[in-house]
Amino acid sequence: MGFGELLSALAELPLPLVIAAAGALALAECTIGLGFVVPGETGLLIAASAITDVGGFLAMVLVVTVCATAGDSFGFWLGHRYGHRLRETKLVGRLGRQHWDRAAEQLRRHGAGAVFVGRFLPVLRTLTPAASGASDLRFRRFLPASAAGALCWSTLHVGIGTGAGASARYVEDVLGQASWFVLLAVIAVAVGVVVWRKVRARRSAAKETARTSRAE
Repeated sequence: MGFGELLSALAELPLPLVIAAAGALALAECTIGLGFVVPGETGLLIAASAITDVGGFLAMVLVVTVCATAGDSFGFWLGHRYGHRLRETKLVGRLGRQHWDRAAEQLRRHGAGAVFVGRFLPVLRTLTPAASGASDLRFRRFLPASAAGALCWSTLHVGIGTGAGASARYVEDVLGQASWFVLLAVIAVAVGVVVWRKVRARRSAAKETARTSRAE
């Protein structure tokens, strides 16, 4: 399915359903482990391409921010509940224990700042909340950093998706209006080529006739 067809399909869906789907994707992508099964960022960009007004933009940013923060909070709870034992689980082993160690190191160095920055980094976005819960970071410091990161992350991706959708619709509209001009231009070029070939053939024939006459 092309991007134009995808936009048309999304436009036929009720906007609240599109926004809810974007929130569900963000929640799944930000919950530990599911981000490598559910393409949250890609789905969010595609869903945002259906937004056509400021109200829809703000609503999607709000829903995605809340859902992403909720996913982070669930990850924090898991880390607080099971501690560093999570590092030895098959799930973290499949994702890469070196990423868990990297998240833990960033938390030791930067505290809540690592939570904010980790939101924009693949893999760490999924593991940092759980690593935060397993660390000494308090939830009252974790939550504001998580919410701020989620707000900036959702605004960025919803903005990119909305801009891409608007650009695609603009290009489609321009091409639709210009199609007759393009068709006329193609016809004009084709006619010009045919006429040029005929003129060239006549000139060649005339030259050949003149050479034959001089030879006689």
